[in-house]
Amino acid sequence: MKNSVLLLLVIAFICSACSAPTIENYANNTPRFVAENFFSGPMKAYGVVKDRGGSVTRRFVAEIDGSWENGRGELREKFEFDDGEIQYRTWQMVPMASSGTGLRQYAATAGDVVGTSTMSVAGNAVFMKYVLQVPYKGRTINVNVDDQMFLVAPNVLIAESKLSKWGFNVGEIQLTIVK
Repeated sequence: MKNSVLLLLVIAFICSACSAPTIENYANNTPRFVAENFFSGPMKAYGVVKDRGGSVTRRFVAEIDGSWENGRGELREKFEFDDGEIQYRTWQMVPMASSGTGLRQYAATAGDVVGTSTMSVAGNAVFMKYVLQVPYKGRTINVNVDDQMFLVAPNVLIAESKLSKWGFNVGEIQLTIVK
């Protein structure tokens, strides 16, 4: 019996150590990310796409322009990849009810995103999860995207996107956005 209790405690400790941080973990971090400020005006992003093994398969530069009107945001993105491909995406962001904990949320949609994503903001962190429609070998597949972005200076946002399909890692994107 004593060994069973000890085993359960060890398993509980291991499971808690493996849990991912939540957006609330960053609520007191600065500089504070304010979507209406950072996502306004011109920005430039630099990034890499990695395969599931971690090898860089593509590089890109993106021109981004954001604007807000009547509390609603629009983020226009133009990605230019090192192989010559150009992709466009326009995000629409609508504020949702904020909590008393400092957590702010926005409903976020884009033409190649399935449904509506929730963009959550606390402190210097921005988290989003969504399903992206990706062209692949002459067809379109849905890929799950888990974005974690961190404002590290008033004009610099660092982002990491984990990509998965059927629960399996299929790659990641790392990028830096400079305002």
